[in-house]
Amino acid sequence: MTATEPSPAHTSTASFELNGQPVSVRRNHPHLLAALREELDVTSPKDGCSPSGQCGCCTVLIDGKAVVSCQQSLDKVDGSSIVTLEGVDETERQAFADAFAGCGGLQCGFCIPGIVMRAKAQIDKKGDSLTRDGMKPHLGAHLCRCTGYVKILDAIEMVAQGTACAPSLSNEIGGGGAKYEAAPLTLGDRGYIDDLRVPGMLHAALRLTDHARADVTAIDASAAEQADGVVAVFTAADIPGELRHGLIHKDWPTMIPVGGTTSCAGDVLAIVVAETREQARSAVELVAIDYDVHQPNTDPVAALADDAPLSVWGTDSNVLSVSAYERGDIDDALAGSAFTVSETFQTQRIEHAFLEPESTLAVPSGDGDDRSLYVYSGGQGVWDDRNDIAAILGIDRSRVTVELVSNGGAFGGKEDMSNQAQTALAAFLLGRPVKCTLSREESFRMHAKRHPIRLEYTAGCDAEGRLTGLRVRGIGDSGAYASVGMKVLERAAGHACGPYRWNAIDVETIAVRTNNLVCGAFRGFGANQAQFAMEGVIDRLAEQVGISGWEMRKRNVIQPGEVWGPGQIMDDGAGGAEAVLDEIRAVYEEAAASGKAIGLGLGLKNSGLGNGFREVCGAVVRFRSDDDRVEVRHGWTEMGQGVHTVALQIASAELGIDPDRIDVIVDTSRELGFGQTTGSRGTLMTAGSVQAACQAALAADCAPDVDHSGEYVVDWTQKLGDPGVQNPTIHSCFSYAAQLAIADPETGAIEKIVAVHDVGKAVNPMLVEGQVEGSVHMGLGYALSEQFPTDPETGFPTNMTLRSLGILRAKDIPEIEVRIVEVPQPRSPYGIKGVGEIGLVPTAPAVAAARRAATGEWATELPMQP
Repeated sequence: MTATEPSPAHTSTASFELNGQPVSVRRNHPHLLAALREELDVTSPKDGCSPSGQCGCCTVLIDGKAVVSCQQSLDKVDGSSIVTLEGVDETERQAFADAFAGCGGLQCGFCIPGIVMRAKAQIDKKGDSLTRDGMKPHLGAHLCRCTGYVKILDAIEMVAQGTACAPSLSNEIGGGGAKYEAAPLTLGDRGYIDDLRVPGMLHAALRLTDHARADVTAIDASAAEQADGVVAVFTAADIPGELRHGLIHKDWPTMIPVGGTTSCAGDVLAIVVAETREQARSAVELVAIDYDVHQPNTDPVAALADDAPLSVWGTDSNVLSVSAYERGDIDDALAGSAFTVSETFQTQRIEHAFLEPESTLAVPSGDGDDRSLYVYSGGQGVWDDRNDIAAILGIDRSRVTVELVSNGGAFGGKEDMSNQAQTALAAFLLGRPVKCTLSREESFRMHAKRHPIRLEYTAGCDAEGRLTGLRVRGIGDSGAYASVGMKVLERAAGHACGPYRWNAIDVETIAVRTNNLVCGAFRGFGANQAQFAMEGVIDRLAEQVGISGWEMRKRNVIQPGEVWGPGQIMDDGAGGAEAVLDEIRAVYEEAAASGKAIGLGLGLKNSGLGNGFREVCGAVVRFRSDDDRVEVRHGWTEMGQGVHTVALQIASAELGIDPDRIDVIVDTSRELGFGQTTGSRGTLMTAGSVQAACQAALAADCAPDVDHSGEYVVDWTQKLGDPGVQNPTIHSCFSYAAQLAIADPETGAIEKIVAVHDVGKAVNPMLVEGQVEGSVHMGLGYALSEQFPTDPETGFPTNMTLRSLGILRAKDIPEIEVRIVEVPQPRSPYGIKGVGEIGLVPTAPAVAAARRAATGEWATELPMQP
C-alpha cells in the first residue's frame, strides 16, 4: 500500500461478495448483520441478540464457514465471500424446506434459517456421514426455545442422507402433516415485523429508567433532539389520551411523566425517532433524566409488612390479589393423618427467552381528525392491543387496525404490550411510519416474567397412603404492574392440590407488588410452580407409607364424578389423569427394575380462562370469487404452537377442500373480539369457532364474497372461592400429563424423559409431539439451570445475556419419548383439551424425584443445579 492509498479502516465503504454478486455497504454499521439487514434488505439472517452472538439466528457462511454475523465487523469481512439462505442453490433450499416441514422441525421458525446455514456448512463438509448425533455439538451456538431440538436434528439428518420428503397437510382431524407456512419459515422468506419495510419508515428507540423506584423530577431531551438524524422525541407529556394501559388493571404507564414515579427497571421515559435505527439508539442515550431516588421494594414478604412503602406509583396497596378457598375441616384431617409432611418450596423467576425480540411497526394514513393507524403487532392479543392503543391516542377504536404478524415465540411473554403503544404514538403524531424493535437487553427488562413463588405445604395421608388434608400458603412476587399476576396466583391456588382427591383443603395465595421486574403469563401459568411443590409432597408421603411414587398417585388420582380440590365435580374428561398414569406404568416399572434412578410427575392444567369469565371466540370463512381462494379469519396469535395449522386443517376437513386453497388471516378489521392467546385457549377456541363458521358456510352453499361467521362460547364456569357456590366449575376442561425422568443412579444426570400426555384429541399429532418435546426442554431448564434473578439493592436483572440464563443447548437434552393419550373432553369441539400449557407441569417434579433417588436429597428450590 502506498502512502497515498487510504487504509481500509478509513474508507467509507466495505466491499464483499454476497450470494455471488459484488456489493458495497457503509462501513459504519456496527456489524455485518446490520449491514445485511438495514442496508441490503437481506432478512433471512435474524437478529435475536446482537451483538452478543449467543442465539445463532444470524448465522451466514463467510468463505464457506458458518459464522454468527452480528459479531463480524465490516473491516473483518471486507473482501470476503458471504452466503445467506437467499443465495443457497434452489434445489438445496427445497430439500431443507421439505425436511423441516415434513419432520415438524420448526415451530415459530425464527431460529431456523440460522440453523439451516449451520447444517449446510456441516453437510458440505461431511456429506451423508453427518448424523443427528453428529450434528448436536455443532448446534451449541444456536438456541431454539420451541422444539427441544428433537425434530430439528431429524430434519438435518434427512437432508444429509438425501432422503426424499414431500410434505403435505392432512385434511382430516387427527391427521398429520406440515405446519402452515413451514417452508417460507424454514428459509427465512416469511417476514417477522422487523423484516418489514415501508416507504418513508422511521426508526425508534426507547429511553428506559435508570432506577427501579424514583421520582422523575425533570426530562431534558434537547441534546437528543439535536443529534444526527433525529426527527422527534416524545415523552408522556405528548400522550393525548390515557396514560396507562393493562390487560386487567390499567396500571402500567406507557411512559413515566415528570412528577411521576418509576416502579421497575422496565419503565419507559421517552421515545426517540430518527431516520435510522443506529441514529435512534445513539440519540436515546442523550435524553437526560433527573431523579429523586428511593430504595426499591425487592422482597415480597417484606413488602407485605404494614409499614412497607408502596411499591407502585398510583396504587394504594402492595397486595395485588388474594386467592383463597377451603373445604372440610383441615385441622381435623391433618390431626387424624397417619403421616404428614410440612415443607417450604421456592421457585425462581424465569425469562421467556423467545428468540424474536419485540417489534412494532405503525403506519398512519389520512390527516387530522380522519387520521387512522395500521399497527403490525406480534402481541398475543391483537384486540387488547387495538383497544389500549386507541385509548392512549384518545381516538375511537375504529380508527386503529392491528394486524397480527406471527411472532418468533412468546410463551406468554407477549401478552402485555411492550413497545406497541409508544411506537403507535410516535407514528400517529408524526404522520409517518415508525418501527421500533427492542434489543435483547431491553426485552429482558420490559416484558413480564415467570413468577417466583414461595409455597408452604402441609399435607397428610392415612396408613394406606390415601390423602387426607392439604394446607397451602403461597406468596408470589408479581413485580410492579398487574399484568395477569393475580390470575397466575389464582391459577396456582386452584391447581395447588394437583390431580388428586382430598377430604379437606385450605389454600391461600397472595400476589405481591414489588419493584422487581413485572411477572405475568408464562407457559404453565402458576400450575407448574404449585405442582412442583405438590408432587414433592406426594413423593415424601409415599416414602413414609412405603409404597412407590406410581402407586401413591394411583391410589389418589382424581376420577370423573369426584370432587376436586376447589370443589369442582370433575366430568368424564378427568379420566385422562388415570389414563396417562396407567400408560406410563410399564416403562416406570421397567426402568426401576433395571436399577435406574427414576422420578414420576403427574399434573393437570386447565384450558381457557374459566373462573366465571364468559369466553367468546369468533371466526369467519370467506370464499373469494376473484381467485378461488378461501379465507379463514380468527383472532388468535400464531407464535409457533400451530394455531394457524389447526384453523386450516379444521376448515379443510369441514369444507372438504384442499388445504392449499386456504389462507389464514388475523387482524382487527373484523370484530371477532376476545382476549389473549393463552392457557391453551387457541386450539380449543379456534377449533370451535372455525367449525361453526364452516357449518354456516355450508348452510349458505358456500356463497362467495360474504362473511360466514361462527362462534364458540364457554359460559358455564364460576369463580374460584365463590362462597355462594358449593361446587364451582372453575374451568371448562383440563389436560393431563405424566412424565418419567430416568437418571443415572450414580450421578443423577437425566438420561431420558418419557412424556405421556392426554390432549383430548390431537388435531395434528406431529405438532402435538413437537409441543411436548419443546415443553420438556423448557421444563428441564426450569428444573435444573434456568433463572433470572434481580439485584436486591436495585431491582435490576443481573443476567443480561442469553447465555447467562442457563437455557439448555442441544447437546444437553436427553432422549425424549412422547406418547399421546386421547380421552375426549365433553362439550369441547372434537374432544380437544390442549397441550401447550400442560407440557412442562410434571417435568420439574419428575426430575426432582429422580435426583432424590440418585443422591438421597430432596429438592425444595428451583433451579436444582444453577
